[in-house]
Amino acid sequence: MENADQGEKAGFIAFLDRWNSEQGMMTPALHADMAGWLESRWRAGSKELLLLAFRDSGKSTLIGLFCAWLLYLDANRRVMVLAADTHLAKKMVRTVKRIVERHPLCQGMKPAKPELWGAEEFAIARDKVGRDPSMVAKGITANVTGSHADIVVCDDVEVPNTCATAEKRQELRQRLGEIAYVLSPGGTQLYIGTPHSFQSIYSRRPGVEEGEETPFLDGFDRLERPILTDSGASAWPERFTPESIERIRKRSSANKFASQMMLRPVALEDGRLDVDRLLPYDWDLVLPRLAAPHFYLGPHRLRSLRVWWDPAVGLRDKKRRKAGDGSVAVLLGEDGEGRFFIHRALYLTVPAGAEDAAGAAQCRDVAALVAETGVRLIHLEVNGVGAFLPETLRRILAEQGLTMVSVVEQRSAQAKVDRILGAIDGPLHASLLYAHDSVIAGPLGREMREWRPRGRSHDDGLDALAGAIAMCPRPRPDHTRRTGPVQAQSDFDL
Repeated sequence: MENADQGEKAGFIAFLDRWNSEQGMMTPALHADMAGWLESRWRAGSKELLLLAFRDSGKSTLIGLFCAWLLYLDANRRVMVLAADTHLAKKMVRTVKRIVERHPLCQGMKPAKPELWGAEEFAIARDKVGRDPSMVAKGITANVTGSHADIVVCDDVEVPNTCATAEKRQELRQRLGEIAYVLSPGGTQLYIGTPHSFQSIYSRRPGVEEGEETPFLDGFDRLERPILTDSGASAWPERFTPESIERIRKRSSANKFASQMMLRPVALEDGRLDVDRLLPYDWDLVLPRLAAPHFYLGPHRLRSLRVWWDPAVGLRDKKRRKAGDGSVAVLLGEDGEGRFFIHRALYLTVPAGAEDAAGAAQCRDVAALVAETGVRLIHLEVNGVGAFLPETLRRILAEQGLTMVSVVEQRSAQAKVDRILGAIDGPLHASLLYAHDSVIAGPLGREMREWRPRGRSHDDGLDALAGAIAMCPRPRPDHTRRTGPVQAQSDFDL
């Protein structure tokens, strides 16, 4: 379609300036910058574009003008706008309709038949006759089967309603994956928006928590324009003075300002459990031997090492999740000085069709963790489904020769929120909680980012972690302060 562009026609910056002049306005430098990037990328034949700009930067209006310019260049183009819901997508269509009606360079593009000038879609006067409109609005959950477009504009598809939970983020990614079936050969995808999640589709890092090995929009040409430039100046000083930016900062949470105004992928709400307070490490667990009869993690000698397993049958497999509690086993070490080390967080799954043997299958996974790490103490929560597992777990451990491993049955009576806060909050904020890199990057890190005491987010891993921490003996007192007899510590797991 790009070959149909006519060299005699105005470029996008000129198109934009003309529109603003008709509206009695000057083109802001910020918009000229973004328009120049869009035009240069289009002229260069780029097919995958990402424009991130802060809230109220006028990016959606600018993209509406860009769509009108593309139709001005070639009346036979087809544009589809995807947004978080149809209402938002229709706003973009209405913007483009208004531009086509009023822009001096678009005269003659409005169709003669009123029925072609609809609220959700329209067709401009064009040479070719096709069943797809010149522009159509769709919500991200709409059925787009059978639709075709030369340009798909994803306008704020990521909002809290589409990314607040892991399930919603997965569904959003799946829906956006269907664009490939809509786009014509050689077509263009253009994303515009602001990040609304740490696991944002716009992130430069892979969403490992979402199972991504590369960033979702890997390879896209991208332009980012936060409200503050690298030098700390306002990106649009005529509208956003330093004083107004400071007011926005004060009205917003730190995370919301970072996300919506500075374009950093973080959770919009400040969580109670700040995952960034975890002290990351990548040490391997060193097992006891004759010369050194203790577990070690890096420079730290562990006093105890234990597994807390909170069993459930809520997870079927990695690709098809089922609602309900998840089954999680946490491997935790502690050094007697108040430091805790989350070395593994094993989210147990049950293959489809194996539900009848779910308990035994999970017991074998726990036994494999024990065999790998040498841990000799398993706390098994026997509330609910766990009541049927102790003997199964002991049998499987014995079958695998792990006869030195103790299985201790545990019951939890305290409210889950109280357990989590009571066990995790203190060491986390005292910088005494360490976590292996794989734990932070995995589901437990995601749970910590999303957890709210009064929310409904997943907390199965956090609950298992809280149980493990609560079972650890109290830290050893400072040996320099000992003045009398000391009772020997008997809670050894070696």
